Amino acid sequence: MPKLAAFPKAFMHALCKDGTMQISDWINLAAPLEIEGLEWYAGFLEMSDEARWPDFRQQVEDTGKTIPMMCCSPDFTHPDPIFRQTQVARQKRWIDMTHTLGGQYCRVLSGQRRPELSLNEGVDLAAQSILECLPYAQDLGITLILENHYKDDFWEYPEFAQKADVFIQLVNAIDHPNFGINYDPSNAYLAGEDPLHLLYQISPRVVTMHASDRYLIEGTIEDLRNEEEGSAGYAKRLRHGEIGKGLNDYDAIFTELKRVGFNGWISIEDGIEGMDQLARSITFLQQKIATHWPTNL
Repeated sequence: MPKLAAFPKAFMHALCKDGTMQISDWINLAAPLEIEGLEWYAGFLEMSDEARWPDFRQQVEDTGKTIPMMCCSPDFTHPDPIFRQTQVARQKRWIDMTHTLGGQYCRVLSGQRRPELSLNEGVDLAAQSILECLPYAQDLGITLILENHYKDDFWEYPEFAQKADVFIQLVNAIDHPNFGINYDPSNAYLAGEDPLHLLYQISPRVVTMHASDRYLIEGTIEDLRNEEEGSAGYAKRLRHGEIGKGLNDYDAIFTELKRVGFNGWISIEDGIEGMDQLARSITFLQQKIATHWPTNL
């Protein structure tokens, strides 16, 4: 049966930019939640001190939870090979971080969709960099997970592999036992695409998932598709919402994941409107998991 984790989506600026929230504050806030894990972010300000990594792991484990997944954002599509090597080195440090925290999965991305990049060039640059990191991850028992991402909070351009056809081309360029997909259905909407259409093409390689929901504040998905093509900013028509009340069809998503034998971590990106919202989203997902992965069979 899949396990649930949570990501501090509502507190990213406080944890990563102005330092108005400490990691221990987030751990304590999440302690009462009925979940098994906390997804980590490599950019938490306090993670710059490597000596503190074991302590953060212990703090989480003292609440009865683990840290299964690391969220980080390498930028592998820069044309400068020296820059890309710096990104590979950073990714290896994040793999070390994941290992020290007791995690199993560490995210990778393609990189930014720089205007000067051709499709094949961008795929080749990203694939080469990810392949360079995989033996290091394998030695530490870490699986690198490529997310169908929209845009890191702190990037100028959207994800190079944002669109499904580019994402699938990149996935198909990487064949390694320690490589899989972190599927985020909401990000497909941000690309103006159907998340189920993407899932049906990649489901056998999905090993983790981000759970969130989006809702349209105006217009239609077709309007979004037309407007967001080539956009360097966040989608103006979509907003985060409580899971189960937005556009995602979790019955269809979980039916497909169950069909292919998925049994991994589902990390919740929610709580923008408070911890009560996050708790309601957890309850919704628990009920759906119990329906699709019944324990009495």
